[in-house]
Amino acid sequence: MIFDVFFSICQTEVDGYMPDERRMLLNFFDQVRLADELGYRCAWVAETHLSCQVQKENKAPVIPDFKGEIGLNTDIFQVAHKVFAQTKNLEVGSAILNIQCNGGPIARAEALRTALLLHGLDEREQRKLQIGFASGRFPFSNTPYGILPRNPVEEAGWRAVKGKIFREALEIFLRFIRGDVFSSEEVARQTLSRPDFRSDEDWEKVLKAHGSTVDHIDLAPRWVFEKVGVIPFEAPLDLLWLTIGAHDAATQDYANTFYPCGVFNLSITPSAQIEATHQRMLQSFHPDGGPWKRTYMPRTVLVFIDETPGISDAERNRRAREKANHALSNYWKALQGTIDPERINQAVDNALVGCSASILDQMRERFDDDDRLMLWFDFNNHDNDEVKQNMRWFMELVGKHFC
Repeated sequence: MIFDVFFSICQTEVDGYMPDERRMLLNFFDQVRLADELGYRCAWVAETHLSCQVQKENKAPVIPDFKGEIGLNTDIFQVAHKVFAQTKNLEVGSAILNIQCNGGPIARAEALRTALLLHGLDEREQRKLQIGFASGRFPFSNTPYGILPRNPVEEAGWRAVKGKIFREALEIFLRFIRGDVFSSEEVARQTLSRPDFRSDEDWEKVLKAHGSTVDHIDLAPRWVFEKVGVIPFEAPLDLLWLTIGAHDAATQDYANTFYPCGVFNLSITPSAQIEATHQRMLQSFHPDGGPWKRTYMPRTVLVFIDETPGISDAERNRRAREKANHALSNYWKALQGTIDPERINQAVDNALVGCSASILDQMRERFDDDDRLMLWFDFNNHDNDEVKQNMRWFMELVGKHFC
C-alpha cells in the first residue's frame, strides 16, 4: 500500500483563529519536510484560483458563508520546485491543476513542460511530478477566462456544455503534453444531443433556444489557433504522471485515448464505484502506460487519529470521533451555510477515525493491500504541531503494517 499526504493549505477560520498567508505556507513546508522524513510517497497539494472572499461580493456567490480562502496554492509548478528543493524522496502532485483558467490548456501544457525540463536538469532526478488535472471546482475561477455561455443555446444547456468545454480542453492539453504539433482544426468538434441531458424537458429547452428541431447541435470551439508547437520540446516525460479529476467514466476513458491517465476519487466515493472503475480501467487505460494498477487511483481519506498517552483506546476513539465531527461540522457549515447531520455522519464513517489499533482494523476492512491513499491530516486544523503529530502517529503505528 502506498501512503501519500494531501495538503489543502485552507486559510479559513478554525475556532476563532485564522493564520496569515505566510504562516499557512510556513506550516505547509514544515509538514512537507516531515512527510519526506517519515516516508510518505507524494505530497498532493490542492490548487485554487481567485479569492473566495471577493467572490462573495458578486451577484451569485458560490460559497457565500465561507470565511477566508479555500486554498492558497495558485501555481503548483512554483510550489513543486520549492518542495523538491527541501526534500529528498518526496514526489509532488497537484490536486488539481485547472486546465481551463490562467490561459487555458495550451498555457497549462507549456507551463508543465517547462516545469518538467527544469525538474529534470539534475540527471539523477527520478521523482515524478504527479499532475492531477480537471476543469476546476468553482465557476468563478473560470468565468474571467471566458468559460461562460456565449449564446442562448449554450445558456440553455450550460450544465452539459461545461462538460463539452472540458473535453475540448482535455484533448488540447494532453496532445500538447505528449508533444503533438497541430491546429484547432484538428481538434474533435463538440456537439450537444439528447443523451447529454437528464430529461426530454432539458433537451427541449436547448432546441427552443436553437430555433429548430435537430438531432444534434454543433458547438463552436473555445480555443481557436493555427498550427502550434508547445515548447520546450525536450521535456522529460518520464518524470511526469497524469491523473484526471473527472468522475464520469466517459471522460476518464476519453482522456486515455490520448495519454495514460490515472483517476482521482473523492473521499465519499462508494466502494462499489471504486471497484467498478478499477475493472473498467483494466480495459480503457492507455496502453503506453502498461497494465492498469490500483495505485493509479489515489483514494482521498480524512484521518483523525489519537494516540494520546495514558488513556484507554476507548477514550482515544471517543476523542478522535469528537474531533472529526467538530471539524466536519465547521467545514460544511462554512462551505454550504448549513450542517447536514446525515452528510457529516457519512463523511466521518468514510474517514479513518480512532486510535491506531482501531484505524488499523478500519483499513484492513476497507482497503486493498495494493491501494494508494491520499491521507488528509490538515483538514480544518491550523495546529501545526498536532498535524505533524498525527502524520507521525499514522506512519509509525499504522503505516508500518502495510509496508
